[in-house]
Amino acid sequence: MFSHVFVSVGDFDRALAFYTPLMASLGLERRFFDPARPWAGWHSAVCHPHDGQPHDPGNGQMPAFTASSREVVRQAHAAGLAHGGTCEGPPGLRPQYHANYYGAYLRDPDGNKLGIACHAAEP
Repeated sequence: MFSHVFVSVGDFDRALAFYTPLMASLGLERRFFDPARPWAGWHSAVCHPHDGQPHDPGNGQMPAFTASSREVVRQAHAAGLAHGGTCEGPPGLRPQYHANYYGAYLRDPDGNKLGIACHAAEP
């Protein structure tokens, strides 16, 4: 559905320390990295706002990453918390979305809200 998602941040080094283990736990390989710009991208990108204005986390905006299993949801949520994130909803079923929706929510160190979701039934 999406080509890419950009997540703007205020402190690139702090964000990189958060997103690198989070993306690794989801099995996403970093595609590019340029600390001089600064930006880094997996299938999504983390960078300073393109317009040069200060970062301001949006209300109601939330990229959600697909996880291959419920265990990966738990691992990714834990990786995010271990690297400066804050919990916005622990891993668990969210049947209000659909019967097999297993997700977790957190905020990165800049306040951006992220989702991690597995849509598969428990084996």
